[in-house]
Amino acid sequence: MTILGIDPGLGIIGYGVVKQRKGGADFVACGAITTAKDAQVSDRLCEIYRDLNMLLTRFSPDAVAVEQLFFHQNQKTIIPVAEARGVILLALAQANIPIYEYTPLQMKMTLTGYGRATKQQIMEMTRLRLGLSALPKPDDAADALAIALCHSSAAESRLLTQKGNV
Repeated sequence: MTILGIDPGLGIIGYGVVKQRKGGADFVACGAITTAKDAQVSDRLCEIYRDLNMLLTRFSPDAVAVEQLFFHQNQKTIIPVAEARGVILLALAQANIPIYEYTPLQMKMTLTGYGRATKQQIMEMTRLRLGLSALPKPDDAADALAIALCHSSAAESRLLTQKGNV
């Protein structure tokens, strides 16, 4: 199963693609969709929509894992990021791809077993689980790969449970 992970944003939308296999996942690709800060928000949202559809065509994911929004410190970015996330969810729904959402806590617990893991710890576990020689860049892409790995683990657990192997 090919899983596309998405770290939503307005300026930078991280994406990471993994191919699930028994007992883990393999790295396929990662990167970021970027929009210009000086552009109109409506133009930026259109660019996100267009570029995400190109990614969907390129990778043909079987499932998409999207990070749920959590704003603890930077309250002023809530609305623009939520608007971008809405466009992302719309594009995924129109493509008829199953969408799975994970909180930062779920991702931390899945990857490290510790709900207060640091960003650096998450990035290092992502690197190790995918057998990468360096940390994925940019950070948004690393976050997206972590979300994809979170879904890979969850999906594998669900498959094992459904088959009665647990």
